[in-house]
Amino acid sequence: MDAIVLTFEMMVVLGLLAFTVFLFISEIIRIDLAAILVMLLLGILSTLPGLGNLANGAELFAGFSSNAVISIIAVMIIGAGLDKTGLMSKVAALILKRGGTTEGRIIPIVSTTVGIISSFMQNVGAAALFLPVISRISARTEIPMSRLAMPMGFCAILGGTITMVGSSPLILLNDLLISANQTLPDDQQMEPFGLFYVTPIGVMLVMTGVLYFVLLGRWTLPGQRGRGEDAGAARTMQTYIENTYGLRADMFEVRVPEGSILIGQTLSDIMVAHHLYILGTSYKGHKVIAPMADTVIEAPARLAVMGLRRVLEHEFAEPYGLEILPALDVFSDDFAATESGVAEVVIPPGSSAIGQSPIDLRLRQSHGLSILAIHRGEETLSHVETEDHVATHIGAVPLQAGDTLVAHIQWERLTRIKSDQDFVVVTSDFPQEELRPHKVNWALGFFLMTLGLILFTDLLLSLCLLAGAVGMILSRVLSVDEAYDAVGWSTVFLLASLIPLGQAVQNTGTAAWIAAQVLYLLDGWPLWALQAGLAILATVFTLVMSNVGATVLLVPLAVSIAVSAGGNPAIFALTVALSTSNSFLIPTHQVNALIMGPAGYRVVDFVRSGGIMTVLFLIVLMVGLTMMY
Repeated sequence: MDAIVLTFEMMVVLGLLAFTVFLFISEIIRIDLAAILVMLLLGILSTLPGLGNLANGAELFAGFSSNAVISIIAVMIIGAGLDKTGLMSKVAALILKRGGTTEGRIIPIVSTTVGIISSFMQNVGAAALFLPVISRISARTEIPMSRLAMPMGFCAILGGTITMVGSSPLILLNDLLISANQTLPDDQQMEPFGLFYVTPIGVMLVMTGVLYFVLLGRWTLPGQRGRGEDAGAARTMQTYIENTYGLRADMFEVRVPEGSILIGQTLSDIMVAHHLYILGTSYKGHKVIAPMADTVIEAPARLAVMGLRRVLEHEFAEPYGLEILPALDVFSDDFAATESGVAEVVIPPGSSAIGQSPIDLRLRQSHGLSILAIHRGEETLSHVETEDHVATHIGAVPLQAGDTLVAHIQWERLTRIKSDQDFVVVTSDFPQEELRPHKVNWALGFFLMTLGLILFTDLLLSLCLLAGAVGMILSRVLSVDEAYDAVGWSTVFLLASLIPLGQAVQNTGTAAWIAAQVLYLLDGWPLWALQAGLAILATVFTLVMSNVGATVLLVPLAVSIAVSAGGNPAIFALTVALSTSNSFLIPTHQVNALIMGPAGYRVVDFVRSGGIMTVLFLIVLMVGLTMMY
């Protein structure tokens, strides 16, 4: 192999690489801005004499139209479409039902599921689909997003090693083997790998990722950053309501058994008599949120009750023989912070509601408003007796102009009230989106169509995903504006701006020079050491350039090394292709860039958690390859 001479262009590229790593680790500026700055420097430096190979001015911004970036945009839109139908919320509820609300049980369920899904579709697609799921789980369990996103993202990357279609390098590998066969004698020809040839290794890697976070996650994962925004907003609102109106209450689910003396009484009678708010009923599978005050209680039934625990236990549950459940069960979805909460609604002058009571207006039935209190002037009227006021049957109080209704309501219905001129919605900090469950079949149809195109056609990944994204818009699962809003543009700019740097590393020969230096150091080492050296080299390369670029560059070198050292060239090539998935140290991988913003991660979080995962990946990979092949 001819010696590769270090040129001035290579030194400039090495300097830019070091500068990029410094910006990422120090976080002097935002990471997406750092990537744009590096791209800008590449473009400017390429105009100087002797540096023309750094970047082609006409292709400097080609990263924004690359297959990877378009794919990410499309999967974000597809994920938003599935989320808009409420499907992702149901998936989150199912996970919570099976895994409870503890981090130690949720992480393995989510991580394993994502790992399996990413074995048959691009890992960034699997991660994007589960991002809204873990966001809802975070909001419902108050587990910070930063404790869930990294295990999910890392296992999405690891899941790409389970099959030969799970990641771009593995898809590309068989073509590279065919090309390499042209230079090999007949007795050293390499056979293409079958679809499940790498499955034992991939399963070992995913299991390692899951066990790593279950056993060591409490120390390696970030703490309180990246907490779900909706949950935080709900807690802030609850504190505000308590401080402003003196309404101190929590939500409980109560089981009404057969034979209870509560049967036959109306909700209104119970609420007034026991200073409670009954916000939901469930009887024989029929669930009603904000039921009418004259609803008669039947059994066996479940009630969603808001009130003080001591009142609920001693004055309600014990006398009537009711059971207070330890956590919301039937109503867990309906009263999650992402779905409902307490809001303030003002009666404006000229409203047709003036002079009528909440019962007359049937506010529960017509608008979904469960009135907790009416604030009038400096007085607060509610069912609950406090030091400041006596209990009042607020359902019978005629409303006046300027009254503030403090009510529990589903966010979807509060959004609709904003267009009603009889009410002025004061609360603004809530998820103002309207779900479209009636579009779930369209959303699922286009998702399955996209998955089919990816698995059974030779179309570009970006084209397959874009077809699904456009289908979501044409079927009105999402509007065009909602599709634009679903895209994380900071992620798009981060990846698109780093692509020219990866191209510069390859085009200037810098990658080949680095590879030559490492391989020179490994000359004469035993086969297992050469293989481990290639795995480490591929790991380093995939951090600073695309995993496809690293595979294209290193597979021919790996084949040459294996042939000259008497090793198996196919296994050496496979080592390189698998090692390009060992991308956890910095957020240059598409999945890491995707989860960084929503989870509030910093580069140092990836260095800390990803550093250990990188070492574990290398150990398990080498042990697995030695055992299996």
